[in-house]
Amino acid sequence: MEPCMNLITYQVAELAGPDALAAVVALCWTALPILVVVIGATLGVLVIVWLERKISAGVQQRLGPEFAGPLGMLQALADGFKLLLKEDVLPSKGDGWLFSLGPAIVVIPVLLTYFIIPFGRQMILGDIGLGVFFWIAVSSIAPIGLLVSGYASNNKYSFLGGLRAAAQSISYEIPLALCVLSICLLSDSLSPLEIVEGQSTYGLLSWNVWRQPVGFVTFLIASLAECERLPFDLPEAEEELVAGYQTEYSGIKFGLFYVGSYLNLLAASLLVAVLYLGGWVVPGIPIPWGDPLLVPSDSLAIQIASGLVGLACTLLKAYGFLFVSILTRWTLPRVRIDQLLDLGWKFLLPVSLGNLLLTACCKLLFA
Repeated sequence: MEPCMNLITYQVAELAGPDALAAVVALCWTALPILVVVIGATLGVLVIVWLERKISAGVQQRLGPEFAGPLGMLQALADGFKLLLKEDVLPSKGDGWLFSLGPAIVVIPVLLTYFIIPFGRQMILGDIGLGVFFWIAVSSIAPIGLLVSGYASNNKYSFLGGLRAAAQSISYEIPLALCVLSICLLSDSLSPLEIVEGQSTYGLLSWNVWRQPVGFVTFLIASLAECERLPFDLPEAEEELVAGYQTEYSGIKFGLFYVGSYLNLLAASLLVAVLYLGGWVVPGIPIPWGDPLLVPSDSLAIQIASGLVGLACTLLKAYGFLFVSILTRWTLPRVRIDQLLDLGWKFLLPVSLGNLLLTACCKLLFA
């Protein structure tokens, strides 16, 4: 045994040269952004769940979670651990492989969206020129996971929920994409960084929300429908479909659907902030962070301060949209499925297409 171990040790030492060390460093450097996205998105979901419970309690004049941690802040974490410990039940006549694959197809595309969202001028994981196009392409994958999950459950309520999710996604993705294309026309770019930079010239007055008011309202409505939030939660309507595509799921798989829903809502809120509300741009006339006579503009302290202020500004704008979506949940009643599809195809699609054509005409006229 000892000669064998010595041989293995010699081979490992021989491989552990400069090239092997560089490969290990490259592997860790590649895994670091993924780890940052997963941890950051998970913390964002915990904050959203706590905020939704507290705001909903305030709307209904009750306390909400109080005892799990200060002000109930640890309640969402306790619920997550509870789902981890629950038994993972597989339907006896369902398709086990597709049943397990469905939640992954839902969550992974939403996580990929966070790679192209700029939280600050230098705070973006995937600075690609076609970032907006990448988001549109990736966001169309998640409904496939919902349809697969509903089909694999071998449950009529689940299958109806999956069909509704696919129909709803197709109906509202087109107006959503047309609204985003209008923003890209104004900014002459598909890069989220350049879209935000284009809104920093005159501070608050240069935000796209003033130049695209119709597109902004259409984007908000379509985002709520894409995230399946009330009044557009037809795929999981409890009174009609028990829980829709989630009916047969339990344990960690149900937790993935739960997390994916809030991840999608947070991503939509961040995109609203980036595309229409100036992203990390502080409201008001922009003030330079570094005065060469006082503090060098390239100093580390100035860069850290500007990064933190930009991050806080982006998150505040995003959580403003989250507040509106939570209030909408307790204000508007659920629409019928035919009303939902009529709103997407007969109203939002013509409005968003007309807005895109008007934006193109104005762009050509004032170019």
